[in-house]
Amino acid sequence: MGVSANAVSVTGLLIGLGAALSYSRFDSDAMALLGLGLSVLWLVADGLDGMVARATGTASALGRLLDGVCDHGVFILIYVALALRVGTPGGWALAIAAGAAHAVQSSLYEGERTRFHRRVKGIAEGGTSAGGSWLVRQYDRLAGLPGRLARPFERKLASSADPSALAQIYGMRATAPMKLLSLETANVRVLAIFLACLIGDPRIFWWIEIVPLTLVAIAGLAWHRRVERALLQFSTHNPTSPAEPARFFVKEQGQ
Repeated sequence: MGVSANAVSVTGLLIGLGAALSYSRFDSDAMALLGLGLSVLWLVADGLDGMVARATGTASALGRLLDGVCDHGVFILIYVALALRVGTPGGWALAIAAGAAHAVQSSLYEGERTRFHRRVKGIAEGGTSAGGSWLVRQYDRLAGLPGRLARPFERKLASSADPSALAQIYGMRATAPMKLLSLETANVRVLAIFLACLIGDPRIFWWIEIVPLTLVAIAGLAWHRRVERALLQFSTHNPTSPAEPARFFVKEQGQ
């Protein structure tokens, strides 16, 4: 149909604007339900842009950046709409703190998900690319911050005599922490926003962002690094066969 992945990303942002406007009247159950419905449509667009990019071979660094900006933009719009409705300095402070926590958590999860998805294919991290605009490079640099702690396992995978065997055992053991980290997805936040608005107090959602989801991010990262450290002693002479195939966590435009 000639619709580009970037156009889908922007359309998703506009749908997200509609969700934010609906949630600004969260005192009405009907408007809260409309906000949920529009949020679900945004999630569809959020996944569809990556499918379009892969199907048309148009995945790019700019598309990945635009996708990330639109993702964060939708939540920023919802946060601002709810904070305006709450209308107190405390509400604004809570919204800003939750937004900051959200940005960090999402960036960490995307980095871990991308790393897991690559490793289960037996592919070690290559050299970092300096391509793209300054803004694209800064976005990639922020998303790749946890990679420094993961480098020992990357070196192990790169130098392994049997990377496929190591990838299999890694996939089996790392699936559990990735399942925990999947609580950081937009799906969970969309549901939490709706429930908080249905209850009549969006501050409940902001506290979920600040406390439980931050603890999930910390626990998931620590668990993933512990799995990596345990596999640094992996030997192809005595590999452990996985009980089930590794699960995948896929979403972004360029992946």
